Amino acid sequence: MTSLADEARLVLDTFADRTTGLFHPTVRLGVTGLSRAGKTVFITALVHNLLHGGRLPLFGAQAGGRILRSYLEEQPDDAVPRFQYEDHIRTILEDRAWPQSTRAISELRLTIDYESASGWGRMFSGGRLSIDIVDYPGEWLLDLPLLDKDFATFSTEAIARARLPSRRHLAEDYLALLDTVDLTAPADEPTALALHASFAKYLTACRADRTALSTLPPGRFLMPGDLEGSPALTFAPLPVEPGHAYPKGSLAALLARRYEAYKTVVVKPFFREHFARLDRQILLVDVMQAINAGPEAVRDLETALADILACFRPGRSSWLGSFLTRRIDRILVAATKADHLHRDSHRRLEAIVRRILDDAIARAKFSGARTDVLALAAIRATREASVEDRGDRLPVIVGTPAAGETIGDETFDGKTETAIFPGDLPADPARLFVESDGGTTDPIRFVRFKPPKLERDAAGMTLSLPHIRLDRALEFLLGDRLA
Repeated sequence: MTSLADEARLVLDTFADRTTGLFHPTVRLGVTGLSRAGKTVFITALVHNLLHGGRLPLFGAQAGGRILRSYLEEQPDDAVPRFQYEDHIRTILEDRAWPQSTRAISELRLTIDYESASGWGRMFSGGRLSIDIVDYPGEWLLDLPLLDKDFATFSTEAIARARLPSRRHLAEDYLALLDTVDLTAPADEPTALALHASFAKYLTACRADRTALSTLPPGRFLMPGDLEGSPALTFAPLPVEPGHAYPKGSLAALLARRYEAYKTVVVKPFFREHFARLDRQILLVDVMQAINAGPEAVRDLETALADILACFRPGRSSWLGSFLTRRIDRILVAATKADHLHRDSHRRLEAIVRRILDDAIARAKFSGARTDVLALAAIRATREASVEDRGDRLPVIVGTPAAGETIGDETFDGKTETAIFPGDLPADPARLFVESDGGTTDPIRFVRFKPPKLERDAAGMTLSLPHIRLDRALEFLLGDRLA
């Protein structure tokens, strides 16, 4: 993925970071996930619970009373936008609405003063750890494999995906346009723009709720930001022949050059300046959306996760080697929105993610890094209950569906609390990958709930945001650094 010059820069950056870390210990925590996975909500809940002493019984440092205080500090990277925690928590608590999704990279530094778990450590001085939380779209990770692919390879793979039965109807305008272009004709901007717009429209349609497909590079086509309209983003796959030299100034030559510019201007800087500097990583996955979309979406999610995991630089470095090379030594994959299911289904949700990741991890040739899988709700928007149905007790979840959400013929008003039976996940995850005789598996009754009202304890104190297994996630990602 990188040249010798890139690796040399990474070594220098790592050495500088590690040297600084001798005096100010820091861990860089990457938070990513594909669209709708809940990255912004996870970071907001993590920060809120640590700042306000949240209910985190399985987070050892907090449960043991060893965290003296947690506070926000100025982030170290001046060129990276700050994660707007204050705006997001206000939206959740005051408006009871979910904040806007991640559209670009952002960063936030949270510092924890703590006491060591060992008496020997407490004899000297209190500990201090800064957590630099780096929030970035998972779609950008799907661009990293492009660094090893030329334009012909990228085009062949992208066009083959577009012609799959599950995608062809979404890509029909783009595929029809391909049939009209002459690759050797002189390049003109209107044709390049038309091809790009048609291909980007197809990628956007693939990401919609009803299809929920995940393997959609180039990622910046879905989130262009300030590069929208630039030549580096104005290209599309073409049916070019591998190894064939197209005339200079031709359409094929122009788009191939812009593809290479995309890798240089967009992908490499992200890898070098952000991704390669991470120490720990949490990957958030919205599995239920893929399950409801059907087996093709589940298989596509498996492919996307394999591509994402292949991008990580996993493993443990030696003490000396850690000054020269940075490796992610812990990776947590979290299936989000666990509060949309009764707890009886949480183990099945984790089993499904493990089944998806088994092949992905094998394909990515993981070694050296600790990995774990967790069913998680960073903010719990529902509570559990049961109702009687024909003499049987049926487990349900209770919450306030957002205005406009529907189940069958019922449309919710955003004010009424409702009990919903979400359905059961299959005991055998393999069922999700194949069409059954009667079609796909029964869908989960999946609606978006409003954030909860904060509860008060018996003394009238306002409690922190409720969650499901956020404490387990924190213990896995940070527990050893606060020992």
